[in-house]
Amino acid sequence: MKAVVYREYAPDDDYAKILKVEDIDDPKPKPNEVVLKLKAAALNYNDIWGMRGEPIAIPLPHVSGSDAAGDVVEVGEDVQNIKVGDRVVTHSNLACRVCEMCTSGREFDCAKRQVWGFQTGDPKNDSPLWGAYSEQIHLPEVNVSKIPEGVSYDEAAAASMTILTSWHMLVGRAKITPGQTVLIMGGGSGVGSFGIQIAKLYNCKVIATASPDKLEKCKELGADYAVDHRKDDWHKEVRAITKEIAKSTGVQPGIDLTFDHIGQTHFNKQLTLLKYGGTLVSCGATTGYDAQIDLRHIFFKGINVLGSTQGTKAEMEQGLYWMGQGKIKAAIDSIHSFEQAAEAHTKMLQGKFFGKILMKPEGA
Repeated sequence: MKAVVYREYAPDDDYAKILKVEDIDDPKPKPNEVVLKLKAAALNYNDIWGMRGEPIAIPLPHVSGSDAAGDVVEVGEDVQNIKVGDRVVTHSNLACRVCEMCTSGREFDCAKRQVWGFQTGDPKNDSPLWGAYSEQIHLPEVNVSKIPEGVSYDEAAAASMTILTSWHMLVGRAKITPGQTVLIMGGGSGVGSFGIQIAKLYNCKVIATASPDKLEKCKELGADYAVDHRKDDWHKEVRAITKEIAKSTGVQPGIDLTFDHIGQTHFNKQLTLLKYGGTLVSCGATTGYDAQIDLRHIFFKGINVLGSTQGTKAEMEQGLYWMGQGKIKAAIDSIHSFEQAAEAHTKMLQGKFFGKILMKPEGA
């Protein structure tokens, strides 16, 4: 079968130099695994980290990709709930399922956790070249979910890790409640585009930030307001909007909940916008990790700063349910072939996209 393979790192981000479409062996399922014929796969920033060999040196050679959707074509002898022909989407969090963290509902904190397609692929573990960017893929039964009626393969692949992350941030960690004023940073990203829609599902006032070319698209997804976060005074515009909201609702001006994955460059200004008792939930830091923080905003206003990573399979399925009901949709920027893998990843690195970028094998 065909797969997108790299056999060396590209710390200079020259993806065309390392990404090659190669023939590799078809997967053979272990007793607890299913094999999928790939219909669509979505790019994530961990693909970039993997190809750079930082922050961890992932196994080489490598097939990347953590989000996929397809048809089940083979099942192992111990598989019970998935059958050949099922339309399924992947849940990329590989955990032991028996430790204290897993059994307490924190599978994302499992000491043995691996992100499929990012950290997987060690030949010593009998899973070489293990990721989404191949014509067939294999995963444990527990790491796939059936795709709801009305949700396409493309939409499911685009949602897999991102709707999981966004749902866990807003619902699982921040305990979003109806009527809040919510700030979605980076609303044009995969997680941001779902963040906007989840907050609207909870009947919140949503202010999204994005680059100028993405502001109208954020509003099309449901954001009530959209602000250019590349401006130095972007936070002043947000503050003015909260005052406008306060006039019509009678609530205190400010943000109840801010959804962050930008990090260093915008972190402290988000703290200044939060109300007393407000919450900042963060799942990443694409602009850098070394944020300067004025601690007075945290202790004096009683602010909650929450970390969040991935989520549970149940949370992914909750998001997929609402997609099936037509209340949340995947924002798909573009679709590329395996042969266009370098172009697709360069586009993601440059930030010239809205929502998710997909790849498909020929004929999918």
